[in-house]
Amino acid sequence: MVLYFSGTGNSAYIAKRIAQALDEEICSLNQKIKEHRLFAGPTPKRMIFVLPTYAWRIPKVVEEWILKSRFIGKPDVYFVMNCGSEIGNAAKYVRRLCKKKGFCYKGCAQIIMPENYLAMFQVPKEEEAKAIIEKAEPTIKKVIRQIGAGEVLEEEKEGLLGAFLSGPVNAVFYPAVVHAKKFWADDQCIGCRRCADACPLNNITMEEQRPQWHAMCTHCMACITVCPVKAIEYGRKSAGKPRYRCPM
Repeated sequence: MVLYFSGTGNSAYIAKRIAQALDEEICSLNQKIKEHRLFAGPTPKRMIFVLPTYAWRIPKVVEEWILKSRFIGKPDVYFVMNCGSEIGNAAKYVRRLCKKKGFCYKGCAQIIMPENYLAMFQVPKEEEAKAIIEKAEPTIKKVIRQIGAGEVLEEEKEGLLGAFLSGPVNAVFYPAVVHAKKFWADDQCIGCRRCADACPLNNITMEEQRPQWHAMCTHCMACITVCPVKAIEYGRKSAGKPRYRCPM
């Protein structure tokens, strides 16, 4: 089973590639989390989590979902993380998570995909994004081959910088940066509620046909990138930036 969490489509794209190549069932964690549905019951022999990198670790909302779910059995569990630059020492924390859940840990792979965190970084335009995805193809194929063969995924070398980014920086990043206070919609908003529907945490409500953000944001960037008229901004940092969604 391939389980993925995706805000702008990078993880969804990789997950679909893996599921098709290995003839695996595919499951959107966005929907599971949005509908407050945990996993409960016998696990498949193999579970593949395809996830974005949030502050150099897997998203906290996904980690919490895994911890709260009840998995019966000891599946082989693979983590495939995509990022704009690096995942830091994320593997250390997913190993710890797997030990806690009784999973057979089969590695944590890094795949470089187009940057999508426009709350902080510059994101690519479509042609540049396609080139980055094309460059990721050999890594995607290698991950598929390794999982298909039952091998442990090749991991990035852990180091002091990764330890710093995935450790203390991650701990500070969430309370300091990950909130919805700076999201707002300008007068172009047409009240279509696509942003609210896309939010995996039900953090957006429509009031007088305008989106209002609340306190449960995970900074997945789904809302700001799904808007058909580009009416959503994040403070002033997003002004003039492309709204990246995976073009594949």
